[in-house]
Amino acid sequence: DAIYHMEDKILTRNVLKELPISLNYLIYKPTESLSSFLKTKEINFPLIVKSPKSTGSKDVLLAKDESELISSMHTLLKKLPNEEILLEEYVDGPQYLVEVLVHNERVHIIAVIEQEITLFERFIVTGYSLLGKLNGSLSHSLFNAVSSIIQAFGMKNGACHLELRKATEGWKLIEINPRISGGAMNRMIEIGHGINLVQETMQLMMGHEPALTKKDYKYVYAHYLTVESKGKLIQVTGKERSSNYLGIEEVYIKPKKGAILQPPTSMGHRYGYILASSYYKETAKRRALEAAEEISFKIATTDLT
Repeated sequence: DAIYHMEDKILTRNVLKELPISLNYLIYKPTESLSSFLKTKEINFPLIVKSPKSTGSKDVLLAKDESELISSMHTLLKKLPNEEILLEEYVDGPQYLVEVLVHNERVHIIAVIEQEITLFERFIVTGYSLLGKLNGSLSHSLFNAVSSIIQAFGMKNGACHLELRKATEGWKLIEINPRISGGAMNRMIEIGHGINLVQETMQLMMGHEPALTKKDYKYVYAHYLTVESKGKLIQVTGKERSSNYLGIEEVYIKPKKGAILQPPTSMGHRYGYILASSYYKETAKRRALEAAEEISFKIATTDLT
């Protein structure tokens, strides 16, 4: 039941609606008249318009006024004509990704990652900073917030990750998904804390005791690579030079020669990443960004056949 409710963003909002951590939201049903919906509902801008089953930012749109809201809703209705649309309040503040394992109803926060979000056509996470150690107040408030969410869902055993914003009035849940984050997340946690979260999740699901003691407290920064124009990939240069920079743990390039690349409209349009580590937060980030300067995607923009 917990997984079922976490996988649908409308069901998630319904589960959490009585908690202060929830966002204000509205639900549009495709059987309603859009014009009457807009007239009868109290709508405050800006807001987020999303499909309840969106993944990887594909169907998540920002609307700053009524014209953008109407355009966003038409976009989703055209793509998903029989699906409800979720409208959520937009909140400012730093965003954190929290990786959690629940064992016998006990909540274990495995990793806390600061997210750097860039607004292209969609919201795309281009940087992840795994925090080595948390200060006491952040750790305490985050644990209380996460525990209240897990308790509301009634999860007894399982893995999930939460995206939370630290707004002026406290923590606000942006999203929750019943699995580890994709991409480089498992590797980041392994480098930073010495825990293979995928392996320990499998141990948990087989009825064994997961090994969740942190062996280290490194900062790890993941910088994701994107392109600025659409075209066919001719060549990627600089991977070896980038790998030789101090503190670089991994350089991963996803597309092969001949692939069609484009500016990001979803997380799937990130074409690689660079992982760097250090016992200092800013050093890990600087190392990743400096190494990324070596990577170049050579793209042919004229011939896309």
